Amino acid sequence: MTNETMNYQPTPIDTSNVELPAVVDELIELLSKHNHNVWSRGRLDSGWTLGPHRDDNKKQHPCLVPYEELPEGEKDVDRHTATEILKAIVALGFRIEKCQA
Repeated sequence: MTNETMNYQPTPIDTSNVELPAVVDELIELLSKHNHNVWSRGRLDSGWTLGPHRDDNKKQHPCLVPYEELPEGEKDVDRHTATEILKAIVALGFRIEKCQA
């Protein structure tokens, strides 16, 4: 390991002052589901299967189920990721808006 690796200090984008409007709640849920599906596809493509608990040796994981079947705590992990990404987009000066169809 390098000195840089040993002294790594994460510096995420400061999103502490970003408040997302309630209108993006639907987007957060859609992105959360997408995030879970991307994670699941990667696991399944790597030979993982559904199992009663996480077992790295057997490549089994209990969360290899549709998003809707996840426990709320697991959904919250995906929601947090989606929310922080959207907040980072805003903090970087971009705008999030739904196109009128």
